[in-house]
Amino acid sequence: MKPMSVRPDRQADRSGVMRRRRGGGVFRLIAALFLLMVVVVGGGVLYVYQQLQPVEGEQTARNVTIPTGASIKEIGRLLEEAGLIRNANMFSYYVKYKGVAPGLKAGEYQFTAGQTIDAMLQDMTEGKAIVSAKRFTIPEGWNIEQIADHLDKEGIVDKAAFLKEADEGDFSEFPFVAQIPESKERKHRLEGYLFPETYEVLKDATAHDIVAKMLAQFQKEWKPEWTEQIKARKLTIDEAVNLASIVEREVTVDKERPIVAGVFYNRMRDKWPLQADATVQFVLGKQRDRLTFEDLKVDSPYNTYKNPGLPPGPIANPGRASLEAVVMPAKHDYFFYVTKKDGTSEHYFSRTLEEHNANNAKSRGN
Repeated sequence: MKPMSVRPDRQADRSGVMRRRRGGGVFRLIAALFLLMVVVVGGGVLYVYQQLQPVEGEQTARNVTIPTGASIKEIGRLLEEAGLIRNANMFSYYVKYKGVAPGLKAGEYQFTAGQTIDAMLQDMTEGKAIVSAKRFTIPEGWNIEQIADHLDKEGIVDKAAFLKEADEGDFSEFPFVAQIPESKERKHRLEGYLFPETYEVLKDATAHDIVAKMLAQFQKEWKPEWTEQIKARKLTIDEAVNLASIVEREVTVDKERPIVAGVFYNRMRDKWPLQADATVQFVLGKQRDRLTFEDLKVDSPYNTYKNPGLPPGPIANPGRASLEAVVMPAKHDYFFYVTKKDGTSEHYFSRTLEEHNANNAKSRGN
């Protein structure tokens, strides 16, 4: 008996049915995945929405202090702990999304449970604090007494209280403070370590609070690897800060700071006196356009024309560029420099006294 044969048209029908079945299965799978995705995304959006809603319950006023320099996460944590928001992480994401983080101001604020996040952000952006923060700027190269005068005139803190705290306060939480050598010849203990920067402090901040904030900024700026780099140059942190303070006061143009630092390293290496005018200006207590030969004879351990090596302590508070210049000075054979006096604030550099004298003449000509 011959096997039954299937007609081609029936085979085509069966293939079509199978393809339709497979196609239908794929479609149902895609639809299911799409539905699942909608549910997941929708659930996520709903969760985020709920977490950003005002806190329910008794609408009582609560005070929250936002410290200066607080991160978004820290602010979120403080608000969550006060029961003013539901989720600190969601708060952080929302603030980043809104782009308002840089404008949030420190201070003590009074918020109400049930207040929206947007309302609280508006208060912090506009600085509507109960106890407002005060802002001040310390330029590179100011010494401690200039800083104290400025803070006193701005009504931020009493000058005498600030100087007393800088000289006698306990700041043992900063390891570099313990390394500062005790010396009766040193004018101010923390000279060189009150980092020049713009600061915000609460209106009722104490002298200790302000000094600690400036020391914390120095600690943040001083890179750990710098300590090893200056050790290789046979300097302590205090000696490096000391030298950086001289560079800060001697140089105006940043690109010249490593060159001038290299000049001082060359002089110290060959046992030359530093002969830095800035140290004499520090002793005289005021800036002079030109020092006389009599000025250079002033009797003080800070006078680097009369005394070898570094002075007893820094003469100012150096900024980033001067600190970095001392850590990574330029390598060269220069031993002298003189200002060009051409309006650029730059210097002529020379290797020999003969070259230096020629540069001096050129400078006077300018």
